[in-house]
Amino acid sequence: MKRTWLFKLWFIPLYLIFFTIFLSKIMMPQKLAIAITGASGSIYAKILLDRLLCIFQKNISLKIGIVLSDNAAEVWRHELGCNGIYNYPFNYYDKRDFFAPFASGSAKYDGMIICPCSMGTLGRIAHGISNDLITRAADVMLKERKRLILVVRETPYNAIHLQNMLSLTQAGAIVCPASPSFYSRPDTFEALAATVVDRVLDLSGFDVQGYRWGE
Repeated sequence: MKRTWLFKLWFIPLYLIFFTIFLSKIMMPQKLAIAITGASGSIYAKILLDRLLCIFQKNISLKIGIVLSDNAAEVWRHELGCNGIYNYPFNYYDKRDFFAPFASGSAKYDGMIICPCSMGTLGRIAHGISNDLITRAADVMLKERKRLILVVRETPYNAIHLQNMLSLTQAGAIVCPASPSFYSRPDTFEALAATVVDRVLDLSGFDVQGYRWGE
C-alpha cells in the first residue's frame, strides 16, 4: 500500500508536465494569416517569418497563409537586398484571391498579423473597406472576434492615423507599433527587430523563448 501511494506521488509531477505540454499545444494557433505591406520595416516581416518557420518545423500541423501588398516584395528587396520573401514553405496567396481560406470566417483561422502595416492599410481596415485579400481577411478577424495584430510602422503619426488606431482598438484589434525595446541589450539589427516580433508572437498565443523582464 505504501509503495502504491509513493508511486502515485511520483506520477503526479510527470502527469502535470505532460498535461502542460498538451495544453500549450492545443492553445497555440493552428491557422494563421500573415500580411506584409509596403511600409518600411521589412526586417520585421523577415524575422517574423523566420520565427514562424522554426515553430512550423516543430509543429507541421500549423497552417500559415501569406498575402503581400503590391509594394511588399519591392520594399523587401530594397531594404534587405535579397529576394527571399517567397522562400518560406508556407502558402502564398495573391491579394486579389478572395477564394483564399482566410477570406471567410468559415475557415476558422485563429488570427492574423499584418507586419509591417502601412497607414493606408490601417485606414482601409478601420473604415471597413475590404477591397483586397488583406483588408477582407482583417475584416473577417474582427467580425469573428479573432486576434488581429497590426504592426504599424510610421513616424510621426498624424491625427488621422491615431484615430484609425483608436477605432480598430475599439473594434477588437491589437495595435502593436514597431517600436523596439532595449532592455535586453540587443547588439544587432536582427536582435533589435526581434524584440518587436517576439512580442507580436506572444500576443498571437505562441510560446516564445525570448527575453523576459525580471527573469
